[in-house]
Amino acid sequence: MSRLKNTVYIKNAAIFTEESGVMNGSLLIEGTKIKAIHNEEQPPEDAIVIDGQGLNLIPGFIDGHIHGAAGADVMDATEKALDTMADALPAEGTTSFLATTITQAPENISRALENVANYQSKQGMAEVIGVHLEGPFIEAGKKGAQPLEHIMEPNIEQFKKWQQLSGHSIRTITMAPEHDDTGEFIKYLYESGVNVSAGHTDAGFETIKKAIPHGLRQLTHLCNAMNGIHHRDIGAVGAAFQLEELRAELIADGIHVAPEMMQLIFSNVGSERLILITDAMRAKCLQAGDYELGGQPVTVTVDRAVLEDGTLAGSILKMHEGARNMLRLKDATIQNIVQMASENPAKQLSIFDRKGSIKPGKDADLLLVDDGLNIKYTICRGTLAYKGEMN
Repeated sequence: MSRLKNTVYIKNAAIFTEESGVMNGSLLIEGTKIKAIHNEEQPPEDAIVIDGQGLNLIPGFIDGHIHGAAGADVMDATEKALDTMADALPAEGTTSFLATTITQAPENISRALENVANYQSKQGMAEVIGVHLEGPFIEAGKKGAQPLEHIMEPNIEQFKKWQQLSGHSIRTITMAPEHDDTGEFIKYLYESGVNVSAGHTDAGFETIKKAIPHGLRQLTHLCNAMNGIHHRDIGAVGAAFQLEELRAELIADGIHVAPEMMQLIFSNVGSERLILITDAMRAKCLQAGDYELGGQPVTVTVDRAVLEDGTLAGSILKMHEGARNMLRLKDATIQNIVQMASENPAKQLSIFDRKGSIKPGKDADLLLVDDGLNIKYTICRGTLAYKGEMN
């Protein structure tokens, strides 16, 4: 990792801008922000110049659901763990992320949340933009890799305590809406500004639909730990197809969701309502072997992580790999990838005013990639965080 000077000038790139679409030109960064976008302009004398000839300049990826990477896990509840993750993620194009917890003993969740509250994101690393509280208010029958013994019923007072401990950084919560029949819990979360996501749920279509007026706005790792499409009840997966109020996370590794289903989802839900995530655990970036997730033993092979009973235990997916898998689908474009991996998560988390697109005044979270989404440069808030192999 090397540090850029205060002024950076990227020239000759195909820039995927928020307002003008794709344009060939140059971009000026001052400090941590995008200063200007030009068609033709000479760089300032003191600027570091990066030649983007033949490359695409796109906004950095936002991973709204990631547990760990490079041997570290959010539940380790240490500054070192978050530093390790934040340092590793720019290599896959991730410039910001939600530190994601798992269903665990309340005191362990509390420690992880306090750790995020006290954490200061560092220059040249991906930014921790908050917490995704995955569980413990979920359905036992759809627990997946979430530890059964720590699942609990929705509890507003418990959530308030955790939100305070987190420094009010919980931005997304995964919960089972069928355990909130009155909608009181979901309504409280929504009105307090939390992105409510249905996941690890046994809810049918009507239950999902009923939760939307209360504030349900998302589905967690679509197709996984939820009911699929049946001809008598199209379930939570069908809800993603039918209910335009919902955006849906997608783990695009071809394992959690088959490539054919990925195509079906992309063609019918569309890039405007999909959010690419990794749901990665600590073994990402490491060799195959034995690891743990939420206190449970996990075996990692070359392409997947599983519990002892074969249940998928998160992923070892990298964001740019998921993005490339989506780009291989019929009719998919780089613009679609930008929407799913940058724009949509920023909008869902109400941070689109500063992240998720390329526009003067926004954070300089940027990627220079080739047409195959191979990452050549990652810039996190104006600082060069990763430089890939150049042809």
